[in-house]
Amino acid sequence: MKIRPAEADRFAAGPGEAIRAVLVYGPDSGLIRERMNKLTASVVEDPSDPFRLCDLTDQELRQDPARLSDEAAAISMLGGRRVIRVRGAGDSLAKTIESFLAHPAGDALVLVEAGELGPRSSLRKLFEATENAAALPCYADDARALETFIRDTLSREGLRAEPAALDYLMSHLGADRGITRNELEKLVLYMSGGGDVTLEEARACIGDNAASSLDDLVDAATSGDLGALDTALARARAADVNSVAILNALTRHLQQLHLALARVEKGGDRSAALKSMRPPVHFSRQAIVQRQLQLWSRKRLDRALELALDAENLCKTTGQPDNSVCGQTLLRIAQGARAGRR
Repeated sequence: MKIRPAEADRFAAGPGEAIRAVLVYGPDSGLIRERMNKLTASVVEDPSDPFRLCDLTDQELRQDPARLSDEAAAISMLGGRRVIRVRGAGDSLAKTIESFLAHPAGDALVLVEAGELGPRSSLRKLFEATENAAALPCYADDARALETFIRDTLSREGLRAEPAALDYLMSHLGADRGITRNELEKLVLYMSGGGDVTLEEARACIGDNAASSLDDLVDAATSGDLGALDTALARARAADVNSVAILNALTRHLQQLHLALARVEKGGDRSAALKSMRPPVHFSRQAIVQRQLQLWSRKRLDRALELALDAENLCKTTGQPDNSVCGQTLLRIAQGARAGRR
């Protein structure tokens, strides 16, 4: 069974007893951990109960393939359904898990954690095609999912983000669900009670390291600065910023430029258009964004947006290397910006 991203959280909260194994995979390690914990909690009330939980590694199962069935068939000393968690899984386990799913022992839920798997992955294909199994993808939040997550997290604490603050949070979070959750928890503590979160409060609390990395990348690409792009991309890779998060940030910025240029075409000046951008452009970036408004036309921005959205789709749905797709897209957009200098 293949679970669609929109259904992932609902499924993780209660996969049902007919599902004997779930593959949790993708580039967002924070979201993988969150959904593994949610799936575990759907079966085991106390995640520290050693009688109802068993953790195995890829290496342990490769050395002893029969252990998966043995652990799944084991009966908890105090009763209750068990959970078997397999960490660091890869395609080398496909045959072992296929054998288990063909003749599942006991009633345990087997949770298989993996990293990013392309559509050709034998492990992913097995879980997608088998009736009593499910493949649960974990990609960086898109704009709609991120907005919902931010609103829901704040709402549970009696908080509401003002429009400018929400825009700021969306542009500075989303690369990793775990980091996003931690940053929002910091904001909740900072607010110490209900009320509206202002832009100033969001800026005062939310960490800017990952955001600065994304801003540097986006600004280098949309300014046509190939040297700065090379440096910013290397730093983002070193910080483990995933490609979908980079492309999301790029798309948001291109859309902001597009809206600002629409105001210019209606008779406004570029300075006023810059000030109208939401979230507001930080003073340290205003000069470079002003320059970008001179380099681009709305027609060329349409093409750049098409490239960014196509690249994001490729990263999510094909087996092509994400880093390569993202890097090539940034380079093409930088070349488009350089064309605006002529």
